Amino acid sequence: MSQRQRHHPATADHRSLGGMELPRQRAGNREPPMRTGAQGEPDTQSGGSVLVASLTPPIDEFRLIPRPQLVTRAMPSWVIASRAKFRANQRAKNIASDVVAVVLAVLDVWLVIPEDAPGYSLPLSGAAVAAMVMRRHVPFLAVLVTVPGFLTGWSQLAAMIALGTLAKRRGWGWQLVVSSILVFCCYFIIWPLSDFATMTWREHALDVIWGVIVAGMPVAIGLLMTARRELSARITELANSREREKALYAETVRAAERTKLAREMHDVVSHQVTLIAMQAGALQVATRDEGAIETATTIRRLSTRTLEELRSLVGVLRSGVGGEGQQPGLERLPDLVSNFRCESVPVALDMKAEPSRLPRSVSHAVYRTVQEALTNVRKHAAGARASVKVLAQQDTLVVEVRNERAGGRGPGLPSGGHGLIGLRERAGLLGGTFQAGPTSEGGFRVSATYPLAG
Repeated sequence: MSQRQRHHPATADHRSLGGMELPRQRAGNREPPMRTGAQGEPDTQSGGSVLVASLTPPIDEFRLIPRPQLVTRAMPSWVIASRAKFRANQRAKNIASDVVAVVLAVLDVWLVIPEDAPGYSLPLSGAAVAAMVMRRHVPFLAVLVTVPGFLTGWSQLAAMIALGTLAKRRGWGWQLVVSSILVFCCYFIIWPLSDFATMTWREHALDVIWGVIVAGMPVAIGLLMTARRELSARITELANSREREKALYAETVRAAERTKLAREMHDVVSHQVTLIAMQAGALQVATRDEGAIETATTIRRLSTRTLEELRSLVGVLRSGVGGEGQQPGLERLPDLVSNFRCESVPVALDMKAEPSRLPRSVSHAVYRTVQEALTNVRKHAAGARASVKVLAQQDTLVVEVRNERAGGRGPGLPSGGHGLIGLRERAGLLGGTFQAGPTSEGGFRVSATYPLAG
């Protein structure tokens, strides 16, 4: 008797396909009842109207049936976390795959092996089951190990799993072709060969069909998984490429905006400041008043320094490279305070920080904070005393600019209205905090805290 008995029943009431019996549909001879009209006379409707009338229930039979509501429950957080960890752990996924393959192969052998099976079929089937562990590392060798168990034993599913793994990992090649032929032959050839010789041509034809399915299905699934993996990689690469294109486009737009801003600053601001410096120089030569000469000298010095900073800023805007090394920092804070210090605006400086130990971005932010605060004091609180405190703590740097109540009305200088907003944004970009507001004495206080870590 064959190790794998294949029944081919062909009765009058059933059709078979590889051992699966399908009941044959019998057509009845009953005629559909004739529909009558309201007076009991035959209805003369025909064709589609009769079909619609026969399928449509009376109006009074309709009932309002509420639509069932799907109740969905959120998965517990620990389940979501465990699933995410499992998907990220490739080793755990490989172990789970091996366990599932071994369990399926064992069930395939255990559920079909008969009681009178030959003694050699069980060890060969066991070897085929054990080959499920090595299929990911040496898939072709795993297929060869499963062939004897499939031909003379009962390990059909193990051979199919090994063949699918080979198709997934190696793709088309001579190994896949040889393995497919071997798996097909294992299904087509009946062991022992004496039973194979006694089979009819119909049985051989049916075995050829099922052999192609048994050998072709795992190959198709494996190649489909390979194509899916490659397609996923291509999609990921395309998404990354589109992100890079978006970033390059955004950088191009920003570069164009920076170039336009640098051009406008050079054409407008630089020219005006240059004219101020030239007029101050002319005033130095034309006047003999010591006070006017000193004022003109200060104006010329400030204009020259402003032009240097503006030139550096224009260079940064055009190149797009951060120029923090060229920007003024905490080391130039005494010069900044001395420029603002005069009889009308007395300024006291208390600095307890080492400029060389501070991040350049923080040092530049402190300089701009003090500069903006003292400018506001000169604009809006002329004659008021001001104090500047810079204190470096363990992990933060605190800067505070405070002024007293103004003695008189200011000169009414123009203001952009964005100075304090810019200081707040600068502090936020560096991870610090910013506060500004009037004091209880009638003055004004500007305070900022910048982190020193990183």
